[in-house]
Amino acid sequence: MQIFPQTGAREFPQQQMHTDFLVAGGGLAGLCAALAAARDGLKVVLVQDRPVLGGNASSEVRLWANGATSHMGNNNRWAREGGIMGEIMEENLYRNKEGNPVMFDLVLLDMARSEPNLTLLLNTALFEVETEGRKIIRVKGFNAINETFYNISATQFCDATGDGVLGHLAGAEYRVGAEDPGEFGEKMAPGDNFGHKLGHSIYFYTKKGGAPVDFVPPSFALQNIEEIPRYTRLTSTLNGCDLWWLEWGGRLDTVHDSEEIKWELWKIVWGVWDHIKNSGQFPEAACMTIEWVGAIPGKRESRRFVGDHILCQQDIIEQRDHYDAVAYGGWSIDLHPADGVYSKHDGCRQFHSKGTYTIPYRSLYSRSLENLFLTGRLISASHVAFGSARVMCTCGLLGEVAGRAAALCHRGQLNAPQLAEKNRIGALQQHLQQTGCYIPRQWLEDPAQGAQVSVSSELLLRELAASGEWTSLDARMALLLPLKAGETLPVMHFTLRSTSPQPLKVSLLGSARVGNFTADTPLDACEIQVSGQGEYTVKFTHQSPRDEYLFIAFESNKQVDIALSGKLLPGIMTVFNSLNARVAKHTRQIADGDYGVDEFDFWLPRRHPNQILPALRCQPALRCYAAGHLLNGRLRPEQQTNAWVPDLNDPAPSVCWHWETPQKIQTLTLIFDNDFDNAMESVQMGHALAVTPHCVTHYRLWADDELLAEVTGNRHSVCEHSVPSGRSVRRIRLDIVSTAGGVPALYSLNLR
Repeated sequence: MQIFPQTGAREFPQQQMHTDFLVAGGGLAGLCAALAAARDGLKVVLVQDRPVLGGNASSEVRLWANGATSHMGNNNRWAREGGIMGEIMEENLYRNKEGNPVMFDLVLLDMARSEPNLTLLLNTALFEVETEGRKIIRVKGFNAINETFYNISATQFCDATGDGVLGHLAGAEYRVGAEDPGEFGEKMAPGDNFGHKLGHSIYFYTKKGGAPVDFVPPSFALQNIEEIPRYTRLTSTLNGCDLWWLEWGGRLDTVHDSEEIKWELWKIVWGVWDHIKNSGQFPEAACMTIEWVGAIPGKRESRRFVGDHILCQQDIIEQRDHYDAVAYGGWSIDLHPADGVYSKHDGCRQFHSKGTYTIPYRSLYSRSLENLFLTGRLISASHVAFGSARVMCTCGLLGEVAGRAAALCHRGQLNAPQLAEKNRIGALQQHLQQTGCYIPRQWLEDPAQGAQVSVSSELLLRELAASGEWTSLDARMALLLPLKAGETLPVMHFTLRSTSPQPLKVSLLGSARVGNFTADTPLDACEIQVSGQGEYTVKFTHQSPRDEYLFIAFESNKQVDIALSGKLLPGIMTVFNSLNARVAKHTRQIADGDYGVDEFDFWLPRRHPNQILPALRCQPALRCYAAGHLLNGRLRPEQQTNAWVPDLNDPAPSVCWHWETPQKIQTLTLIFDNDFDNAMESVQMGHALAVTPHCVTHYRLWADDELLAEVTGNRHSVCEHSVPSGRSVRRIRLDIVSTAGGVPALYSLNLR
């Protein structure tokens, strides 16, 4: 029994903490920042004002995380985010391919709690920041659940709160709303009619039962569904999370008016459900009920802080490569009308670049404060550029950059802007790639520290035998193949059939920009006459001036079928000139005004398990999986496959790295293939496979003749192993035992 007598007043307890790195905000950006810094040796405190991690990706909001892959709906091949963000998506796919948001919460919480250098404070809101000169020195937070105040001092800070709570309280410079078109020359900069901010959305789940369910709307539900100009798009079959366009609030203060926005969104959601249930237009909804409605809105836009570079439209559309490029994006510039669901505009205006664009480190710290890193959707970007960089997997990738940068600054006694200097930034770029973070059009210098490499075998692309399956050429279809500089494609033989003589044009297409996968450059063409079933020859004379991917594109002819192979290969893909309605309105990007964007065709793959490759023979064989790729510092397909793949008949694939003199090695990082083209959306959509076929699931790693590690059940593309302290080795050997069903592929062994 405890008895507390009356007193004049009482106080909540206070806890004093000190750490190397404080991260405010536990969305994907903040979690990745905290994990990266902790893994690099910093003591980290992650302060999150919600009971779970993930932000808009959590079970509280339930929006699927996506990034540069853009639902596999643009031309950004093999663009899924690497590093910790990739690890999260791969782990979630393995544990939660059904897309349960509660299980995604569990994945994130498990990763945070498993990191010994990370202290996690959930349900804790920051309310005060103390600065000295141009530095933050301390923050205060309050947890209403355990009634505890926290006073936390740190050397470095990262704002990943989405609204920029930390930077705002610290007095850092920021912007709200859209810039005028003239400031950066952005032709997509919106006017007042479209509006200057994106609003919030609230999502909901429906469930169908075995008996009719009545619905009585609340008094605050929307009464007149025709107030929503797009209401005719509503159907009973749409999951409420597909209705992202039930959005509102862009005309208001999206921070301080959030409660008002929430109530309006609840009004909209319940009005929509009343329409579906009680209008009589959807009799199939009689047995349906709402199973869940979000209690907090998913927020898109509020404060954007100012760094030494403001990312703008031209950075994205022109794919500008910055000297301090440390990350990348690839989602469309995706702007929504400020009036949201009540607007007469379409729900979004989306324009894609022709490939991925890079994001400079100078956009990831505040120019007002020396020790404040920025990540997530509050980085230094214009409103237009924010429309692309705001998506969650891009934010997560940026979080890892901030965390790794903080660790480098800590070791070098640097402030955040000093790391941006041209003689210093390379250390961050190399470290990111060593740990599995791909940066477009960059490469890792000498990943294996001067090793020679030998392999048990090498796959040569001679033949993909016919499986007996066929597909109609009822849409334009292309085979993506890599070609080295100075070479021509081999003569290719495809098996085709038709019931009547048919002409079939086959084109050779390339990308104007190196590293892109947009077929915007005609290079050669031929026409074959298909009559009956047989093997037909395709030959091109184009000699490539550079390493590049080329499209062998078959024009559509529904009277012609092409034979398929039963094999899939890493870094080789079939794509179709088709449409993904989630991210585009046509099979070609069309600019319906002068927006400063390009027009081009979309060439899209199919998702697992529906990917295909045509049966073919190559004369001579195409060498695209050489062992030398393991030393070129490229971490995924770009210009070449950049992978080593063993021969299909190799019973015991292995790779050996060896040095003339013993090497002191601390860490070995293997980069395997786990299909960097697979979007792996975190929740809602669900996926067919828990691990993609080419992933190496069982392997042994040897240091000289001693077994360093045997791994079973692997589901990750990036696998890091430590070497016992003080150990020197002359030889590292990797034995591949099994995969998830496909051909194994390895990109690199990175040594530190």
